[in-house]
Amino acid sequence: MSYDENWPPTPPRRSGRGNLTIAIAALVPTALAGWLVWESMSGPDENEPPKALPSRSAAVGKPAPPATPSPSASSTTASPSPSPSPSPSKGKPGASGPLAGRVVVVDPGHNPGNFQHTSEINKLVDIGTNRKECDTTGTSTNAGYTEAEFSLDVSQRLRTLLEKQGATVKFTHTDDRPFGPCVDERARIGNKAGADAVISIHADGSATGNRGFHVILPALVKAGAADTAKIVGPSRDLGERIAGKFVRATGSAPSNYVGDGTGLDVREDLGGLNLSTVPKVFIECGNMRDPKDAALLTSSNWRQKAAQGMADGISSYLDR
Repeated sequence: MSYDENWPPTPPRRSGRGNLTIAIAALVPTALAGWLVWESMSGPDENEPPKALPSRSAAVGKPAPPATPSPSASSTTASPSPSPSPSPSKGKPGASGPLAGRVVVVDPGHNPGNFQHTSEINKLVDIGTNRKECDTTGTSTNAGYTEAEFSLDVSQRLRTLLEKQGATVKFTHTDDRPFGPCVDERARIGNKAGADAVISIHADGSATGNRGFHVILPALVKAGAADTAKIVGPSRDLGERIAGKFVRATGSAPSNYVGDGTGLDVREDLGGLNLSTVPKVFIECGNMRDPKDAALLTSSNWRQKAAQGMADGISSYLDR
């Protein structure tokens, strides 16, 4: 995922996240401990919240490559044509099921067209704490399966599962626009929808040997247009539930390189979280640059399991 970094337009390569100098042998006990935490918190009761996990006081993530100089986002040509803003909704009329009346916004990471619009996505937008690129191209497997394709596929599967439970599901985009939307617009879409929960779906691009998933939670941020005070707690609850259910549905372990084995990572540098006024998390489903993780991410059967884990976590959060 390159949700806030300025990745090269061709072909996407990503530097590793977290401390890549730690020996794999030292990480194994930590990852195992994280696995046991999730196994213990993921009981059969959908309404039972998982046990609280250690929080992270500092952001953990890979350093961003140097940003390409670009004009200010204040230019009228700096951002893609905005999608129609969704109106607040209380759910589909007549919908039935445990999530009837609930609104979930699904944010497929990146856009397949971003590769053809690098100058546009490099425009800077305000994320509260500073200015970052509108969007990025995302990463890909070594064979060329892109993060944008992956995230859109899983998002569509997730929508089907949530709608079966009566939820109203809105997307930030459905590959219906040439590029974007920018990270600030993605946040506004969830806000304007009055979403009960928002999930941004991604896959990582780290070094070979770095495996597993992690869920990114908003840090406490109050700067400029950003104020996450009201969503930090609910977002952690949402993220913990998704992480626990994701383990059960996919069999994947929490990341062995981000999150200290907990599968959770708190960050303050992501506009999509900083500017959200509703509970929101990101999920990195695996590392596209690791052959073993890539084999999972390119499997339609595994992607269905991933969507199921997310749906179970969201349902647990909303139906509590």
